[in-house]
Amino acid sequence: MEIYYMGAEAAIVGLILGFLPTLIALLRGHDNTFAIFLTNLLLGWTGIGWIIALIWSFTAIRRRVRT
Repeated sequence: MEIYYMGAEAAIVGLILGFLPTLIALLRGHDNTFAIFLTNLLLGWTGIGWIIALIWSFTAIRRRVRT
C-alpha cells in the first residue's frame, strides 16, 4: 500500500515543481501571470518553455504610482 502513497506524493511534488514559474508569478503579483501560466502549461513540458516561464516570472514588475 505504501507504493500508492509514494506515487501520489511524487505526483504532487512533480506538479508543484512543474508549475513553479506560475506560483512565483502569483506570489510576486506579476502583471503577466496568466500568460506565464499559459506558457508553463503549453510549453513547460519541453524544458525550454519551463525555463522561459521561470525567467519571465522573475522579471521586473512595474509598480503603479499613485498620483
